[in-house]
Parts: sequence; structure tokens; C-alpha cells
Amino acid sequence: MSCIDKRAVVTGGLGGIGTAICQRLSQAGAEVIATCHPAEIDQIDAWVQAQQDKGAKICVVAGDVSTAEGGAALIGKIVEQFGAVDILVNCAGITRDTTLKKMTAEQWDAVIDTNLSSVFYVTQPVWNGMIERGFGRVINISSVNGQRGQFGQTNYAAAKAGMHGFTMALAYEGAAKGVTVNTVSPGYIDTAMTAAMRDEVREAILAGVPMRRMGTPEEIAHAVAFLADDASSYITGANLPVNGGLFMH
Repeated sequence: MSCIDKRAVVTGGLGGIGTAICQRLSQAGAEVIATCHPAEIDQIDAWVQAQQDKGAKICVVAGDVSTAEGGAALIGKIVEQFGAVDILVNCAGITRDTTLKKMTAEQWDAVIDTNLSSVFYVTQPVWNGMIERGFGRVINISSVNGQRGQFGQTNYAAAKAGMHGFTMALAYEGAAKGVTVNTVSPGYIDTAMTAAMRDEVREAILAGVPMRRMGTPEEIAHAVAFLADDASSYITGANLPVNGGLFMH
């Protein structure tokens, strides 16, 4: 898989899945820029050094993708500093899990703004350039729980389902212009967050996965690199599940 001479932006790039995506796209030959929230600025130097130690040169730009102003400013800074964006991976996401009975408007808004609205805020500023150049890859990182729902995640499931709705609609707009838009929906992935689960919770999750294991961030990154590749130009509007058989549709 090759992304040579392409420039890729990965929002939420410092997370477990985001980091793997950045590394994989870098290995494929792309110039990669990861984005992070301003609250993560103190992590940037160590993260960049860790990527360099693995042979990947990846830059980081901080910005808040959960607001229209923040998303536009972030992309504007990236384009000014690095140039036009060829590949955009919308990976930024948070959880604020609780039952609907207990959910506050703030918990709802935080997840919708960061996980769903950010996709619009960050994609729109790069879209016209992709159309004009006749090439673009937009890849949205959703979730199996956007397909099947999950107890205590009305906000998260709504946002992740909405991401694929965005994908399908925008795919029509780019189809004749050489710009593809696709979704990757991970199942349970072995990250720091899932590693912190209690053993009995983790075991219960694995019991429901036909492959009897969690996925790895690298497996998600492989799916992203596949969709970003020049040779994947006939795939658009798709939702690629990477969930070990947890949800088959």
C-alpha cells in the first residue's frame, strides 16, 4: 500500500488508534500531521520522539476540533505550515458514558461536538481543495457501537452512527471528482483504555467476540491505509467493520 507524495492529517493522533494510524500512513510514504487537543500539548515532545525512535517522522499541531472556529483555525494552520491536505482521518473522539436517565446536556454535547460535529468542522475546510485537485481520501473512524448501540452510550452511539451517515452523503458529492469518503468501524481494541478495564469486564467482552480476542490498533491502521491507497479509488461510501465478528451486517 502506498501513499507516497500524499499529505495526511489524523485528528486525535496521539491516542492509541490514532498513533497506529499515523505510523502506518508514514510507513506508506505519506507526510503525516497528527492533531491533538490543546490540553495534550505537554505530551507532544515525548510522543514525537517516540515516533522518531520507531523511524516515523510525524509532526503534531494542537487545536480544538469540537468547535467550528477551532476546526477552521487548525486546518488553516496546517495548510499554511505544510500545504494542502490529501488524506484526512477523523479519529478524534471521547466518551462520557452514562444512562440516558442520568446523562446531562453537557455530557451529550461534549460527545456530539467532539465525535460528530468535528467531522464537519475539519472536513469542510479541506474538501474544496480535494475536489479541485481531483484527489482526496476522507476516512472517518466510527465504532461497532454506532452500528449496534450499547447500554449507557446514547451520546456515543448517536455520534458514531452519525459519522457514517455523513460518510455516505458526502461520498456522493466526491464520487465523480476523484475524492472518496469511507468509514472504519472498530470493535473492541486493545488500547490503554481497554487495558484498564477490570478483568471480569474484559472477559465478558471477549466472550461475546467470535474471535475471542480484542483487535489491535495496527489492525485498524491497516484498514485505514487500505482505504487511503491510490488503488482503492473505486471504494466510497463504505463502512469497513474491523470487529472480530462482534457485529456482522
